[in-house]
Amino acid sequence: MRETRSDGDLLRAIAADGDRRAFEELYRRYAPWLGARLRGRCADAGIVDDVVQETFLAVWRGSARYREEGDVAGWLWRIGSRRLIDALRNDGARGRLRQALARLRHRDEASAEERVLAGVEHGDLAGALVRLSPELRAVLQATVIDGLTTREAAVLLGIPPGTVKTRALRARKQLREELA
Repeated sequence: MRETRSDGDLLRAIAADGDRRAFEELYRRYAPWLGARLRGRCADAGIVDDVVQETFLAVWRGSARYREEGDVAGWLWRIGSRRLIDALRNDGARGRLRQALARLRHRDEASAEERVLAGVEHGDLAGALVRLSPELRAVLQATVIDGLTTREAAVLLGIPPGTVKTRALRARKQLREELA
């Protein structure tokens, strides 16, 4: 029986020795998860597949360095989400149209993150989050949960940065009022 290496061990082996087996194990461990999470943000499977590949290529080439702060999944998500933003920027109006259509098609379906947000069991936070409009929840998700900047969230959501700021303020105000 083979011992399972930690994420940190895998990344150290990739960085130090170019260990192909460590890279393959890391890829098998996280690529499906990253792809599923990115598909919640982009309806174009081709773009998502490219972003997953680019994310792991950055890990392999060493251009993305893990500093052993936080968990590896969060680190990979940060790389992948930023690469997705870059891909969507490059895709221009066609990408925005696809995103808008995807939002319309799936607006009645809750994403995994929305289900998690709705399931938070600290006081009345879950109820307050559920009562936010989908637009306000999306901005909170992008800026708070995913840790994106206002500009990155604007690109991801296909809205102007000023709208992201306004919606974030409205969401925080509404949450404060409901939780007070």
